[in-house]
Amino acid sequence: MSKIVLITGASSGIGEATARRLAADGHIVVLGARREDRLAEIAKAIEADGGTADVRRLDVSDRQDVAAFADEVFERYGRIDVLVNNAGVMPLSRLDALLVDEWERMIDVNVRGLLYGIAAALPHFKRQGSGHFVTVASIGAHQVVPTSAVYSGTKYAAWAITEGLRQEMDPSIRVTTISPGVVESELADSITDPGAREMMRTYRANSISPDAIGGAIAYAIGQPPDVDVNEIIIRPTRQR
Repeated sequence: MSKIVLITGASSGIGEATARRLAADGHIVVLGARREDRLAEIAKAIEADGGTADVRRLDVSDRQDVAAFADEVFERYGRIDVLVNNAGVMPLSRLDALLVDEWERMIDVNVRGLLYGIAAALPHFKRQGSGHFVTVASIGAHQVVPTSAVYSGTKYAAWAITEGLRQEMDPSIRVTTISPGVVESELADSITDPGAREMMRTYRANSISPDAIGGAIAYAIGQPPDVDVNEIIIRPTRQR
């Protein structure tokens, strides 16, 4: 059955790969991100391959913008079946670098953005008696390394919030956390701290395609209504 799937952070990496995979599976995907031109390119490619995609410029750190994103989709299609909360930033640094503005940006996008997505979609899910939240967390939710203190903190928060959501929800609303390991993406491009950037270059020597994460999300949302895939950790075989 075709589902209406909202995806945040859909202009590259995991978000883009997920949009392409789900559209190929026959779902209607609605792509949200700040880079509207890039979203349009992805949607055009999806439609050229026979899929259906819609786009909207979206800033997940803006509560009203996220609410409008969900409301507009509901008004257009009459339902929302899945929200993939994927948007995230990862400007790693040691705490003593005191890059406080970057800490705040991670909190705004990785934590507040997730909460705003939940707040925007949940009323629709409850009204229609079904829905599926998918949070893209990180292996950083399960382990901390030097330079990842704040990033891992935001991703642990994402994991904890999503697990709490799962426990609170009626079984008609499913909840899944996907925790990727090292994946080919633009995330590391936001690192401004020289030491953290060099460390990440070595750390990312072994990475997997974002298509692998898109496949995991496709698996989770493709299960029958009585099956709830709670969490998947997926990483390169060489990552330990």
